[in-house]
Amino acid sequence: MSFAPSTRKGPVGVAVIGAGNISKQYLDNLTVFPDLKVLVIADLFVEAAEARAKEYGIPEFGEPELALNHPDVEIIVNLTIPAAHVEVATAAVNAGKHVWTEKPFSLDRESGLGLLKAADAAGIRLGTAPDTFLGAGLQTARRIIERGDIGTPLTGMTTFQTPGPESWHPNPAFLFQHGAGPLFDMGPYYLTALIQTFGSIRKVAAVGSSAKATRVIGSGPKAGEEFAVEVPTHVSAMAQFEGGQSSHSVFSFESPRLRMGFVEITGSEATLSLPDPNYFDGELKLWRPGAEEPEIIPATGPANGRGLGVLDMARALRAGTPHRATGDLAYHVLDSMVSIAESVESGSFVDVISNAPASAAVPEDWAPETATL
Repeated sequence: MSFAPSTRKGPVGVAVIGAGNISKQYLDNLTVFPDLKVLVIADLFVEAAEARAKEYGIPEFGEPELALNHPDVEIIVNLTIPAAHVEVATAAVNAGKHVWTEKPFSLDRESGLGLLKAADAAGIRLGTAPDTFLGAGLQTARRIIERGDIGTPLTGMTTFQTPGPESWHPNPAFLFQHGAGPLFDMGPYYLTALIQTFGSIRKVAAVGSSAKATRVIGSGPKAGEEFAVEVPTHVSAMAQFEGGQSSHSVFSFESPRLRMGFVEITGSEATLSLPDPNYFDGELKLWRPGAEEPEIIPATGPANGRGLGVLDMARALRAGTPHRATGDLAYHVLDSMVSIAESVESGSFVDVISNAPASAAVPEDWAPETATL
């Protein structure tokens, strides 16, 4: 899709739908980026929206319809629960608003593809988390790999292992339902990092399991309540990419030992350890044959947190240029995760049909805190 420059000038008007836990991480940045203007915070629970509005000085709060119908809102930031992502994003598209949505993009291929087609027909931009690959850590890794420092990239390994979020999250049941679990909750961060390195995934094979049929909430007003586990809570997946490279990934809510943020890319000349793909910064380690210690490489570039993708979309909207964390990229990540889930069920390799578009590199001097519009 090609886009014309926006006819509007100045900061881009933004509304946030969903005032839950993740909204704070977004609003910490969205409210200080000078190229954005947060006009509305909305939620079905208006009291939650009101609390966030007071906390961040947002001028208007209310139910989602307020955001969808607001004449000065250009981008809807969709921070609802995964099961509502497509419904809210579709409503925003129908209202003529560009959409940034939290991951996952959708819970299934059909609704995700339908959303892509609807946005394309309406000339609407779609963007989806994770936007961590726009941060200093993974962009520095990209420059190192594209410079040839590890030789030809060959393989990748990623690991995310925790006991699960029910001990600290006050309302964790949705993280164990269809469209969540460790694969769909954390997989987008790790798979996006691999796709940005190797290109589109072509086929996958996976196994999965769950140790318990129920879990118990460990904190907050619902502490002690039991809830059902509906999805595998441990998934081990292999992927093959379009260039023949391969990867192995573990996504688990079953490990008493915490092992998070492990991403390693091995090439013909060296191995590169990347920062945690759930974050925007962090040092890198380059291991060469025969070396007893790695070379420590600091990340360079913008290190801000959640919201970089919204800002990138806003600037691209004004300029009429492509944004980086596109709906097509998000759909390929979704397609890959659904294929992994299908492989867990079938015990067979599953082909991945969709493609991930290339994303332009982020310049080292890209400055989120600078007013450019």
